[in-house]
Order: sequence, then C-alpha cells, then structure tokens
Amino acid sequence: MIFVTGAAGFIGFHVSKRLLERGEDVVGVDNLNDYYDPALKHARLDILRKFERFEFVHADVAHQAEMAELFASRKPQRVVHLAAQAGVRYSLTNPHAYTESNITGFLNILEGCRHNGVEHLVYASSSSVYGANTKQPFSEHDNIDHPVSLYAATKKANELMAHTYAHLFGVASTGLRFFTVYGPWGRPDMALFRFTRGILAGEPIPVFNEGKMIRDFTYIDDIVEGVIRVLDQRAEPDPAWSGADPDPARSYAPYRVFNIGNNRPVLLLDYIAALEEALGKKAQLDLLPMQPGDVVSTRADVSELEKAVGFHPSITIGDGIARFVTWYKDYFQVP
Repeated sequence: MIFVTGAAGFIGFHVSKRLLERGEDVVGVDNLNDYYDPALKHARLDILRKFERFEFVHADVAHQAEMAELFASRKPQRVVHLAAQAGVRYSLTNPHAYTESNITGFLNILEGCRHNGVEHLVYASSSSVYGANTKQPFSEHDNIDHPVSLYAATKKANELMAHTYAHLFGVASTGLRFFTVYGPWGRPDMALFRFTRGILAGEPIPVFNEGKMIRDFTYIDDIVEGVIRVLDQRAEPDPAWSGADPDPARSYAPYRVFNIGNNRPVLLLDYIAALEEALGKKAQLDLLPMQPGDVVSTRADVSELEKAVGFHPSITIGDGIARFVTWYKDYFQVP
C-alpha cells in the first residue's frame, strides 16, 4: 500500500492516478482546503474514486493524532508526501499557513514513517530552495543557505528534517526539487492557468519583471514519471560520503535529494507566445516589476536523476501547453 498526501492536488492527483493504473493500492490523503476552488479538487477525486484500489481519507497532515492513527491503522509500505501549502507569493501574507502545513505536517509524516516501518518516503521539495544562488544550472551539490521566501525556507527545512530522521532512525527518504510544473488539472493560482483565463476573457495578464524571467517549465507527465521511478528505488547510504567535504545531495544515511525539471529553460515571454498560439488569441500584457520572493531564473541540472533512475523529460513546451489548453477548454466548456 502507498500513501499519497495531497492526493486531491495537482501533482498528487496525477501521481495517484499513475500508481493506480499500474495496480497499486493507494490511500489518498487531503484536507481539501480552500486555498483555491475545492471544486477542482473534488473533480480530481471523482476520477481517482473510479479505481477500486483507491481509498480517500479526508485529513490534515498538520494534525498529529489524525496522522498517527492513519499510519498505525493502514501501515503503508511507501509514502509520497506532496501535501503542502504551496505558492511563494502567498507566503508573504500568510506565513503561518506554511509552518503549520510544511513544517508541522512534515514532522507528522516523518513520525508516521519512523513508527510504522515505512520502506521509502518520497517528498516534494522545490527549486525555490536555491534562493539567491546565481550559478546555473542549479545543482543538488550546491549550498542552499540563502532562501528568499518563507516557502523556500520551509522546503529546505523539510530536507534537513528528513536527513535527521534518516540519521537517527534509518527512515529512507528522497526529496525531489520540483521545477515549475504545469499541465492539465493544474492549480488556478499558477501562471499558465491565470494567463489562459485572462487571455480568453480579453483581460490584461500580470507579467512580473516585464516577462524577463526564465523558468525550467516541466510538464506534469515528466514529473510523474520521475516521481514513480524514484519511489521504486529506495534511498541508500553512500559509503563514499565524507564529513570533511559534505555533499548536500547524499549522505552516509539513507537520504537523497534530486532536481526534477525539464532542463530546457524558457523565457516567460516565449511561454506566453506558445500559449497565444495554442489559444489562437493574443495576450494583453500588464508588465510589472519583480515580485518580492521571486527569482529571475531557474534551470535544473538533472544529470543525477538521469544517472539514478534514467529520468529523461520528453514533453516540449509547445506540446505541453497545447495539451493544457485542450483540457482547460473541455473542463470549463470553452467553445
């Protein structure tokens, strides 16, 4: 049995669906909060509930007793922890939501894994942990001591907490630093969703840093493929690791961290141009200054993930955006 937390969320839904399609028993956990329209979360769950091997549990990972009881009663072999308070900009005005979900919630997951013999924990980190780093592509072997948002700080904290539990209790864990995931069933607060809605409505779309930002946009199917491959390969100690020259991406304990991205960064204005082509309609751009907590550029070095599990992202921006637009028009019944 596999636990997937955040199963009604964007990535959690797709990961759960892929696991179910290959015959796994999946317990999906989600608190169905109203950070964005819960109707979209319920629609995702409706699809997952069509699988006999799927069980949904309405619970909050930040509730200690709930999580302890759930782990003790279900005894999962593996856990994919994707539940979190997402969004860099939201963390500027709602900081406590991040400590409750991303810190306390993650501690409860670690405790559940520790006390119930979970074989492997795979959890969501983020490219935002690279913060003020400027050397690109970002490598897991680089120092990440200068986050520029509370969201990023909580994700770095997750990695530190996971290492502590690997060291103290042998909880095998792999953290995945996601790079700008997009695709069908995405979150309404994400750029592609907001841009599509604005363009179709004929409204100006907000474009920060005047569109002069570069992102390693990664299509959801590529992300899911990477997550599943990592889940199937338990993190193991590295006997060559040395405290004299400590590598942040691995350890003497059963602990690994990987980037997971497209490795083909795209200028935001080019991303919008691909969306215009897919929609057959020009965008009105509201060019704005840089938003606090954002970074100008992200690019993933995914060579370690390729070596470890053969991860090769394959979906181009043009193809991925076209697939999203097809889904969006169908879901919202856009003519």
